[in-house]
Amino acid sequence: MAEQRASAPRTRSPLVKRTRRLATPGQPAVTYAIMGICILAWLVESLPGIGGHVTNALQYAGVYSYPGPVFQPWRMLTSLAVHYSILHIGLNMYTLWIFGKVLEPVVGRGRYLTLFLVSGFGGSVGVLLLASPLVAVGGASGALFGLFGALIVIHRRLGGNITQLLVLLAINLVISFIPGFNIAWQAHLGGLVIGSLVGWIFIETRGRALFGRQVGLVALLSVVLVAASFLHFVA
Repeated sequence: MAEQRASAPRTRSPLVKRTRRLATPGQPAVTYAIMGICILAWLVESLPGIGGHVTNALQYAGVYSYPGPVFQPWRMLTSLAVHYSILHIGLNMYTLWIFGKVLEPVVGRGRYLTLFLVSGFGGSVGVLLLASPLVAVGGASGALFGLFGALIVIHRRLGGNITQLLVLLAINLVISFIPGFNIAWQAHLGGLVIGSLVGWIFIETRGRALFGRQVGLVALLSVVLVAASFLHFVA
């Protein structure tokens, strides 16, 4: 994180210059809004008496539901706002701030929000397909790995040096698989794969002439994710 933060100003400048048509001026408002939602949700979850009920209502668990197989699809996204400790939310929000101030000005607010949500949904699909049927999962890390993957793809496509990013990604993936840490590596893997795909779509369809194709490809990817989760539910 320290290395990425230190290199962020050097990385951001050439990316913004070479993707001028995608850039959105100003502060990373979407990043701040997501951080605010997550922090507010964590504060509510921490309230005595109702906090546990709020957590159970939002977190991902089982086939769309907690504790039983009831069709509750909102959990695939609301679980992104659920965090289980101050360390959990602190690390995730710090990471979101680092990636957000680099990526959001590059791709624009609308695309950035799309990337975050689709990657987060992809992380939930990863848990749905690869984890225990009744595992409870919360946190924005699936979406954060999606931002990570998109940043690597975009930066590499624009000719940047991604060595430090790959090292950082490798370290985080290794940590995800350490026994006893209770980390949902399935969400990390799903978010990383989907975020990388969305980043590839963004960079390969940049420009006004290809905007319709960009929207169509992202929509198609989203439909595939929804179909995969729904088929798992009905099965």
